[in-house]
Amino acid sequence: MASSAAAPNSLSFFSSSLFLSSSHQIPKTYISVAKFGSGRVSKPLSVASQLATLPILSFEGEKVGETYLDLKAAPEDTARAVVHRAIVTDLQNKRRGTASTLTRGEVRGGGIKPYAQKKTGHARRGSQRTPLRPGGGVVFGPRPKDWSIKINRKEKKLAISTALSSAASAEGGAIVVEEFGDKFEKPKTKDFLAAMQRWGLDPKEKAMFLMIDVDENVAKSSRNIGTLRMLTPRTLNLFDILNSDKLVLTPAAVEFLNERYGVDAVEEEDNDEDDTEGSEEA
Repeated sequence: MASSAAAPNSLSFFSSSLFLSSSHQIPKTYISVAKFGSGRVSKPLSVASQLATLPILSFEGEKVGETYLDLKAAPEDTARAVVHRAIVTDLQNKRRGTASTLTRGEVRGGGIKPYAQKKTGHARRGSQRTPLRPGGGVVFGPRPKDWSIKINRKEKKLAISTALSSAASAEGGAIVVEEFGDKFEKPKTKDFLAAMQRWGLDPKEKAMFLMIDVDENVAKSSRNIGTLRMLTPRTLNLFDILNSDKLVLTPAAVEFLNERYGVDAVEEEDNDEDDTEGSEEA
């Protein structure tokens, strides 16, 4: 989903901090957001808030029409902060916070003074479980902690729609493929790879498929492709959008996105409630 030319201003997620590469004014509708992948930051993603026209391809790879995505996007002066806050919230809320150590008062043993205070030639020691000895307690070690942070549901929803709008607006960043759930009579990865090549997808590049319902044969045929993510509206998340080079939609998925994240989408009444679940549908 990365564009060929990076914007003058870029945003990177290093230790949850913003690092701007330039002090020049941000060009209209373009903002750069770094992507995540395998524990490192890869090429930037251009965020653009504009109407995107997408080609519709048949199962055989022929263009049969066009459709559009008209999604809400954050204003150019706040888009970076919105997307950054949402992705940090998602990653932060995945932390289990179960790391724990024992202090010298909690570790087993050490209740008796090991030897006399004086006349031994050794340092004074009141317990064998002192932090200075192997098997002793830990000083200021990790303790169970709740790392979760909250984000407004409207803000999280806006971050996802901004990222989707960026992916769709980038040249060659997104395509629409006619429903192909019934095209696979049996699970076969080779057939799915052949279909990807007909659609102009490189199996070596990361692709995110969004379908309303994933057929069992389609899921089994694609699960061995490590660069592919097969998502539904229930599992749609910001991390996979930012971490993909190509976005593949079905006509039903396009209709869902326009209804859920489009400029004419109706706001939900409970959108002002806080959301701490990083993987929930936004």
